[in-house]
Amino acid sequence: MERRVRRRYAKERRFKLLGLGAVTLSVLFLAFLLYSMASRGLSGFVHYEAAVPVDFSKTDLFLDPAALRGPDAAQALADANLGGAISQSASAVYGQGAEDMFAEAATRDLAKQIQANPDLLASPTTLWLPVSSRIDIAAKQDTEPAAERLVAALESRDALRRTFNADFLSSADATDPSSVGVWGALKGSFLTIVITMLLAFPVGVLAAVYLEEFAPQNRWTDAIEVSINNLAAVPSIIFGLLGLAVFLNVMHLPRSAPLVGGLTLALMTMPVIVIAGRNAIKSVPPSIRDAALGVGASKMQVVMHHVLPLAIPGIMTGTIIGMARALGETAPLLMIGMRAFIAAPPGGFVDPATVLPVQIFLWSDEVDRGFVEKTSAAIIVLLLFMLLMNGLAIYLRNRFERRW
Repeated sequence: MERRVRRRYAKERRFKLLGLGAVTLSVLFLAFLLYSMASRGLSGFVHYEAAVPVDFSKTDLFLDPAALRGPDAAQALADANLGGAISQSASAVYGQGAEDMFAEAATRDLAKQIQANPDLLASPTTLWLPVSSRIDIAAKQDTEPAAERLVAALESRDALRRTFNADFLSSADATDPSSVGVWGALKGSFLTIVITMLLAFPVGVLAAVYLEEFAPQNRWTDAIEVSINNLAAVPSIIFGLLGLAVFLNVMHLPRSAPLVGGLTLALMTMPVIVIAGRNAIKSVPPSIRDAALGVGASKMQVVMHHVLPLAIPGIMTGTIIGMARALGETAPLLMIGMRAFIAAPPGGFVDPATVLPVQIFLWSDEVDRGFVEKTSAAIIVLLLFMLLMNGLAIYLRNRFERRW
């Protein structure tokens, strides 16, 4: 008997060690993922700026300061050759090879500075402008010798500084990696998730309540239950094909819009919410129903006033899982055209837009090395956005939780 007891205790210790090992391995994988994303992506939130003395009177730029004080100032700056003026000034100061030291981001930043202060055109001045992706990468890590020599020349003159890249959080997609941002994709993700939530949550909860509390038990409800369980396991790309066929080809809704993306993701998320809702409703003790019926409450009052409030925490748990899955989906959105190049943030639910997972997919396919750190930085933004959305859902779940 003592040997058997010792063997049982030994098995228990081995089981505990196996569980601890599994948890440790999971934590190590998570730490490796976070470290790899942080080491590659944190540099995407900063960029380098270079000082360049500019005398607009000696460049090929022709702009009337008076024209920059009216409503057409932005158009006048867009038509002007600001990029050429920057290249001429950089070449005059830093010599040959500095003509491509600045790119689209510098032109955009210079236009903002001139529009805010047109007097910059009247006298020579020194401007701090974001450098091109090639120079930025050379300043952060070892790259081509020509770019490194230019970086060394800038550092020797104290004309290079590292600053926070606010444009990455406030701009949309672009062809130049020094000008790209995640705001357009982040706004598209938010609008898409709003449509998904507004459709999937009420319909899924009502379907779960009806199937669990009101539907008769017959072959039709059995077929519906089997269908819902099967839909929860269907690959997501099938829902993308369904959205393409129904919402675009039949209903002719606008392609690559958050409305279509939200409708498609709602179809994918709804079965998960229905299953979680039914399980949460089943977990409510029958004594709650019997007590309410015993004091004269109707069936609808029992469900709406007692059963559903007690089941809300479990329903919210299923909703969190479904929304997290929808937020990270790429395949169904690719099928409905949300992989288009969108250079401006969407203004509404029917404007062309993209989402963060698709934006990450598109940037990862670019050959320019500048998109590598931008891809990792966008992944960090996506993870933070998911944590924020899940945190809000968990707060709401705990807020409505009731104990008995």
